[in-house]
Amino acid sequence: MKVRITQTRSTIGGQRVHHETVRSLGLGRIGSSRVHEHNPSLEGMLRRVRHLVRVEEEREGGAGDAAE
Repeated sequence: MKVRITQTRSTIGGQRVHHETVRSLGLGRIGSSRVHEHNPSLEGMLRRVRHLVRVEEEREGGAGDAAE
């Protein structure tokens, strides 16, 4: 399963470990998002910064699937 992670809040004024975790997720600005494969290590990182990000399940398949 893949998940889309979107940064919703800034890391300014936060703990250094939160800033480093957000950067390791591939995020850096509010509104930026990345798709990651869900696994236990990702779950731990998301638990650490759950107040800074939004997590959504990524739909499988492309946009062209609906036309077929």
